[in-house]
Amino acid sequence: MVKALLNKEDFTRWLFVQPCTFATGAAKLEDLPDPILPEIAFVGRSNVGKSSLINALLGRKSLARVSHTPGRTQQLNFFRLGKECYIVDMPGYGYAAVSKSKVKVWTQLIHDYLRGRVPLKRVFLLIDSRHGLKTTDLTVMEELDKAAVSYQIVLTKADKSGTHHLQELTDSIITTLKSHPAAFPHVLLTSSREDQGFEELRETIAALVEE
Repeated sequence: MVKALLNKEDFTRWLFVQPCTFATGAAKLEDLPDPILPEIAFVGRSNVGKSSLINALLGRKSLARVSHTPGRTQQLNFFRLGKECYIVDMPGYGYAAVSKSKVKVWTQLIHDYLRGRVPLKRVFLLIDSRHGLKTTDLTVMEELDKAAVSYQIVLTKADKSGTHHLQELTDSIITTLKSHPAAFPHVLLTSSREDQGFEELRETIAALVEE
């Protein structure tokens, strides 16, 4: 009822002041919540700043655990935003201070989730703006293309890069995205430290939830 009375800007503001709580952690497909709400997922290389971004996005200081040790997120963590959607914190890839067998289990879980989750509206693929796309990122992009899951690039830590570098990187990524059919062509630029880019990210998510 509330959504029907609000324009897009007001709905975005309303959505992100809803209570947000940890709902569940899924280490296997059987642990996933019932598929009754839209899901917005975040994934990226370990140490890309994913937890910091999720906390800044939701206006919380410690909802998603920030760690200086890469690979600490070992399951799919679901945060429920009001009664409207789930924000999904996916395990980081590229490095983890755990056994290869455990990494293999996480990887399979991620693949299974991406290939079969109907409520999944979009995956936001986080890329460190200082380093750009790495081989592991391109591999994930190919998996998302194969699974036909809509995804969008979000550059993190923009405060640590110059304007010229960011423009060149953005242009290069947009060119790369042209050969990836499941990729959304617009790149988002963020800085959790400077609270940069989150208004646009929230508007993007609100539009997906409202569909």
